[in-house]
Amino acid sequence: MSLFHRKTEMPSPQDTLPGRPERPFPVAARHLVLGNPLEGAVPEGYEVALFGLGCFWGAEEIYWQTPGVWSTSVGYAGGTTPNPTYEEVCSGRTGHTEAVRVVYDPAMVSYTDLVKTFFTVHDPTQGMRQGNDIGTQYRSAIYYTTPEQAEVAEQLRTAYGKAIADRGYGEITTEIAPAPTYYLAEDGHQQYLAKNPHGYRCHANTGVPFPA
Repeated sequence: MSLFHRKTEMPSPQDTLPGRPERPFPVAARHLVLGNPLEGAVPEGYEVALFGLGCFWGAEEIYWQTPGVWSTSVGYAGGTTPNPTYEEVCSGRTGHTEAVRVVYDPAMVSYTDLVKTFFTVHDPTQGMRQGNDIGTQYRSAIYYTTPEQAEVAEQLRTAYGKAIADRGYGEITTEIAPAPTYYLAEDGHQQYLAKNPHGYRCHANTGVPFPA
């Protein structure tokens, strides 16, 4: 029971792992499916979205399949341990979410549509879990990179909250906050479902479509 509580509560400063000054593992330079860089400069006119919506394997697949998305990667965000490893994040002692970073062309896909996808492909009411995946790393989060993104995220959270409340769901627990430092995950996690087509997909969604 104490392990369960530790994994579903943000770690205290004395329990937080120290991390390290540099990433402790190599990561491929380019997206396995889209062919574009995983990190570095974003093309002029493009924007970045950062989401936490449960296990990042299936979440990344959904976004790399979205027309207008230039690149995706998976990593860790919202915690305090610098350059964490997957095992450290899963311990509940770093405070990070499993996050998906989406680089997209706003002329082809809007941030509004990306956020609508976010709300409908996972269950934003479950707190520190998604389905059978339990822990702080599975919490629902939108990390905005511009004031305009913050406004859209707040408006859509309110709209979807009303829609799912009408279906008997509880309050949305999605946190909306400025984009924190984002740390790439290990290479094996990048585009995991392209490497393992029959791999695990969570998708513990509500089944409620976004209201018109």
